[in-house]
Amino acid sequence: MHDHAPSDSSHPPRNDTGEAAALCHPRGPGGPDHVFLGADHDRNARRTWLVIGITATMMVIEIAAGTVFGSMALLADGWHMATHAAALSIAALSYMFARRHAHDPRFTFGTGKLGDLAAFGSAVVLGLVALLIGWESLVRLVHPVGIHFGEAILVAIVGLAVNIGSAVLLHQGPHAHGHHGHDHGHAHADADHHSHGHAHHHEVDNNLRAAYLHVLADALTSVLAIAALVAGRGFGWVWLDPVIGLLGALLIARWSFGLMRDSGGVLVDFLPRSETLPQKIREAIETDGARVVDLHVWQLGPGHRGAIVAISDADPRPAAEYRGRLAHLGRLSHVTIEVEAV
Repeated sequence: MHDHAPSDSSHPPRNDTGEAAALCHPRGPGGPDHVFLGADHDRNARRTWLVIGITATMMVIEIAAGTVFGSMALLADGWHMATHAAALSIAALSYMFARRHAHDPRFTFGTGKLGDLAAFGSAVVLGLVALLIGWESLVRLVHPVGIHFGEAILVAIVGLAVNIGSAVLLHQGPHAHGHHGHDHGHAHADADHHSHGHAHHHEVDNNLRAAYLHVLADALTSVLAIAALVAGRGFGWVWLDPVIGLLGALLIARWSFGLMRDSGGVLVDFLPRSETLPQKIREAIETDGARVVDLHVWQLGPGHRGAIVAISDADPRPAAEYRGRLAHLGRLSHVTIEVEAV
């Protein structure tokens, strides 16, 4: 049995029976909200909306030009840009929703995972794009179509330029980091025992990664198309265009699977083998005879981890003391400590 510590600081957790508990702080007056958004959340949202604006503008220009000049290549790429903008909107809208509802108590652990939910949806869309490209390439291998090489190359070059610019805006870079971790001590027996660890962490925002992969897939398609079209015009290799299309579809499918695996893992609280935080928690707690008997660690949002730690100790100490041992683990943004006597 674990006593639930009240929200004020006047009633400490009981330890006269060898048991003590410290639970998460409540929301509202007297307790911080559970806001577990990435440090670059707002910046990433602005950049995603900017890329949507660029893409939508290019879409209108291509559709208008295709209609005026009777170019099927321009029309096709213009409508492709429309689907591209729609896919990017998934990321942008999830950023907006997560920020708007960041303080909504109905989200028990905040809205930090909404980006991963959007990323999973985008990964599914990306996988469908790969299937469509693969199918169209197979059809063209069996039933070749005439290609207006000059016009198609021009469209591919313009599309490549737009996608490169968009990819630069959305690229997280090797130093992409999550929010500075805060180890919030929730021992209501002593409000001064809140421990805050500050550290930079290289965290990937899967939502931004999804948007980036969409424009990267388009850029890859443009590069492969340019290579195939140039070779087709120079050597008459009409078959090369659908063959390269198949290769591009396979690569995009691989990206889709990787994004689906990583974002889906966050949604079901799966920790990859590379995650060292559970081991670090055990090492920090298990000193002076204390032993971690139950441990749960999960991702709350980019750069944020939550943990529930059950400790068995022959000489139980206040929960705040055990929490202090975790203060250096900056990614721990929400910690629940339970202590009982051996």
